[in-house]
Amino acid sequence: MTTDPHALFEDWFAEARASEPNDPEAMAVATVGTDGQPSVRMVLLKGHDPRGFVFYTNYESRKAGELDATPRAALLFHWKSLRRQVRIEGPVSKVSEAEGDAYFATRRRDSQLGAWASDQSRPLDSRATFEARFEAMKARFEGGPVPRPPHWSGFRVEPERIEFWQDRAHRLHERRLFTRDADGWIEGLLYP
Repeated sequence: MTTDPHALFEDWFAEARASEPNDPEAMAVATVGTDGQPSVRMVLLKGHDPRGFVFYTNYESRKAGELDATPRAALLFHWKSLRRQVRIEGPVSKVSEAEGDAYFATRRRDSQLGAWASDQSRPLDSRATFEARFEAMKARFEGGPVPRPPHWSGFRVEPERIEFWQDRAHRLHERRLFTRDADGWIEGLLYP
């Protein structure tokens, strides 16, 4: 039995990539506003290693503002086909400029242009306005590479707690909890 939560996550994630019909990298990200109001939304995992779990967004979005004010987040992966979920909690930091640039360069061109065209989380008067801005970005960057916008990059959630939940018969589920301490990880079980 694996006692390294990152290795266990990689095993489960590999199984999810093989079995989930859509977006096995989809995860819920929960943040909290300065008013104490929690907020949750789906994003895509774009990298993970022992340093943490990375996703990308517009730094002027609601989630980014909440993470700047309270740099902690909770993540949730739910793989219905496997009847499993993984919960992750910990502090958040921005990825380096080099990491942001490297990831942005891998995105499809239309997604790169969309990052320039969107004022993420802000009110939009009509879909036509957004589509016009997208077309303007296509014209602006026609014939050349699309650079990463200065207001767009990634966050890394450094896990302090990782819980692996596995469905079992009669709701006698298995819950393995890994908690970070100074020497690594402490593993325990939780009642379902």
